[in-house]
Amino acid sequence: MVRDQHPALSALLQQVLPQARAELIALPLVPEIELYLVNGDLDQRQISEQGRVAIMEYPAYWAFCWASGQVLAQFILSQPQWVRDKRVLDFGCGSGVVAIAAALAGASHVIACDIDPDALIATAANAAHNGCELTLCDDFNAIDQAVDIIIVADVLYDRANIPWLKVFERSAAEVLVADSRVKNFNYPPYRLIARQRADTVPDMDEFDEFRDVSLYALGGGRN
Repeated sequence: MVRDQHPALSALLQQVLPQARAELIALPLVPEIELYLVNGDLDQRQISEQGRVAIMEYPAYWAFCWASGQVLAQFILSQPQWVRDKRVLDFGCGSGVVAIAAALAGASHVIACDIDPDALIATAANAAHNGCELTLCDDFNAIDQAVDIIIVADVLYDRANIPWLKVFERSAAEVLVADSRVKNFNYPPYRLIARQRADTVPDMDEFDEFRDVSLYALGGGRN
């Protein structure tokens, strides 16, 4: 079956992988959300060594819905009190899946923040497809308005990002963090609130341990 494609996002992918395309994919855990992601039938065995180097130099994180993002989006849609009528900031928004979930769950205002300009292009396209209005931002430090809750999915893969947890703590009364990479997570006052298994979409055949997603919270999630 040929899925709807996004020409501009496909063009971004094809700068790295000529055989890739951005197509609409419904998410298994949150089928109410569709995202423009790299085509799932892309044969990784056919990627040349030059193509693999290009991927390392330009990791198109926005072209995948990572397991942590999918789990956090599902959590927000199932427990909308965390974001309903609140000002929400999605840090490292990638494809925009968590920001979109927050908007669908009734947030009063959602800021999607990412330093990758292509991620913001993808987030805008995905938000438009899902009928959501988001504010896009490329610099967390430039945000000059108060937010009630910060939502964060799969940004702790780089240990250099751990200090951001303290920044979030100072910046909002509530924080939700989804992560599958940090084992022995011990960063009070963040507390474990849920665990769930999930796959990245499209499935990247990751190590099984990266399919175990943990959710951590700061604050109570009350209206």
